[in-house]
Amino acid sequence: MVLYATLKMSIFTMLRLSKLADYATVIMSYLAEYPDEITSATSIAKEVHLSVHTVSKILKILLDANLIRAFRGAEGGYQLAKSPEKITLAEVISAIEGNFALTECSLKSKLCSLDTKCSMKKNWKSINQIIFKTLNNVTLKDMLEGV
Repeated sequence: MVLYATLKMSIFTMLRLSKLADYATVIMSYLAEYPDEITSATSIAKEVHLSVHTVSKILKILLDANLIRAFRGAEGGYQLAKSPEKITLAEVISAIEGNFALTECSLKSKLCSLDTKCSMKKNWKSINQIIFKTLNNVTLKDMLEGV
């Protein structure tokens, strides 16, 4: 029973997004509420109740992933690069986390010592694809309206 509880807790921990990925969805959803506005990192931080340092770090990553645009100057700030209905959760999460993979073998072959003998590999790849497809079907607009 203890082993089952430990295994169950490990699976739930494994499926949890990082705080940065979670915060990125919060920031992107906030920007999606005002898609035509240019908003400073300080204003975003204040509205989403995160530190300016954390928001700036995430904005840099999202900028590098071409999910947002940056504008310099006194009236500068950030804005979505596309409309909210064209940005998916899969894009936001992948920008922060990298390639989506529940297990190592879902991403690449030969990363596990059981790779050639594993009877679960095909199942995990299928599950990985289902979850990614689901995240890819949920947009920022959906997040604002409710999924």
